[in-house]
Amino acid sequence: MLNNWFPNVIWENIWLATKETLYMSGIALLATFILGIVLGLLLFLTSKGQMWESKFINVIVSAVVNIFRSIPFIILLILLIPFTIIVVGSMLGAKAALPALIIGAAPFYARMVEIGLREVDKGVIEAARSMGAKTSTIIFKVLLPESMPALVSGITVTAIALIGYTAMAGAIGAGGLGDLAYKEGFQRSKNDVTMLATILILLIVFVIQFIGDFITSKLDKR
Repeated sequence: MLNNWFPNVIWENIWLATKETLYMSGIALLATFILGIVLGLLLFLTSKGQMWESKFINVIVSAVVNIFRSIPFIILLILLIPFTIIVVGSMLGAKAALPALIIGAAPFYARMVEIGLREVDKGVIEAARSMGAKTSTIIFKVLLPESMPALVSGITVTAIALIGYTAMAGAIGAGGLGDLAYKEGFQRSKNDVTMLATILILLIVFVIQFIGDFITSKLDKR
């Protein structure tokens, strides 16, 4: 049945491309989650009226975040080729896409983290500070737990964006479903290959959205 619908598809290539997309997305998402929370906390804590208030640091971090968040991903891929070669040793393959994926997604998520932290009730933070809680205690016992629904919702959106980034990375040889759709499907006029790759990307996105929404609903106590 499937061979009738997708006569030009080589299934081994499809599974390999799917694994490459999941690999790129998974590793990049984990690094983005960690780096994004660090940057988001830094943006929040150094802002006016917060515990680490520092206009200089806040302006610097904010500028870096805004710059890398604003660069179109396909251009970022090209700009980071020398850096990628130094770090990974190659500009081709799934691993070679990771630096650009992380650098492109982390600033995007950092802003979502900052927004989530700003939604935390100031009264709860002030209460913790008045009881002599250390900054680390406030971060891990108040800020992160209270903003967790927003953080999960934000990382879900970021994960979906990363899937799109991996598809673009495929255009310059990073592998994955985007690479397969472009080289095996579009360039060789095999529309069924392009269609199947697109369907699989959509399925991955729907699964991520479902899981993200489910976890967010469980965490949100409002």
